Amino acid sequence: MKFRMTFPLLTILCWGLVALLAGILPLEPDRINLEKVLVPPDWQSWLGYDDLGRAIVDRLVMGARTSLLVAICVVFISAVFGTLLGILAGSIGGRWDQCFVIILDIFMAFPGILLAIALAGLLGPGILNAVIALSIVGWVGFARLARAQTLSIKHREHIMAAHALGMRGWRIGRQHILPLITAPLIVEATFAVAATVIAEASLSFLGLGVQAPAASWGSMIREGTRYMLVAPHMVLAPGIAICVVVLSINLLGDQFRDRIDVRQLKPLS
Repeated sequence: MKFRMTFPLLTILCWGLVALLAGILPLEPDRINLEKVLVPPDWQSWLGYDDLGRAIVDRLVMGARTSLLVAICVVFISAVFGTLLGILAGSIGGRWDQCFVIILDIFMAFPGILLAIALAGLLGPGILNAVIALSIVGWVGFARLARAQTLSIKHREHIMAAHALGMRGWRIGRQHILPLITAPLIVEATFAVAATVIAEASLSFLGLGVQAPAASWGSMIREGTRYMLVAPHMVLAPGIAICVVVLSINLLGDQFRDRIDVRQLKPLS
């Protein structure tokens, strides 16, 4: 149990620390050295060099900053927008809620990553357009959860009393509904971060995300697929980084979900 908590937490902290220090560290992710093209890992470069002689460790660190930046922006936008709409729909109810459910069903009818690829293709390549495309897709999960949680608690006594006292709807949502649904929304946010890391890497792999010469884990994998037989380290380094980060986020989200699940609490003796 301690390992399940310590390993993902340390991994996420290292990911965040490396991403924050990427602009301070003496890195040269775009420096081309033709004498070191496809050189495997050695004592000078722990992860070797790519097809242009660029240090993979430097590009991996810059890719960590890219993935963290995109994940934070997308999850923040999706959480704020989706939560507000979900609380609003659940509080109002009636035909507005029915129309909102239809809109959610339409979005859910399409696979999220395919919809993000289509939107990114329409908007054009670039990190900003990737954030916009992923945010348009990502708000649905927060909206569904916020609506369901709002419907389950809006008839509680203290909320009904607030309505009886004439408190405005936005104050009831902010002071009485939002605090009660924050915990499940945080769990949803952890899984959304993991999904966004994979989605950003997928868009960059397809050439719809971060553009060269900027580094991204997805674009690094794309560049390395042509040299997998002679230089597998070009694919293994970013691939393992994505796997470890996503696994750690999911494990941390599972642990937090178990902690807030009342069914897991031991009854008082």
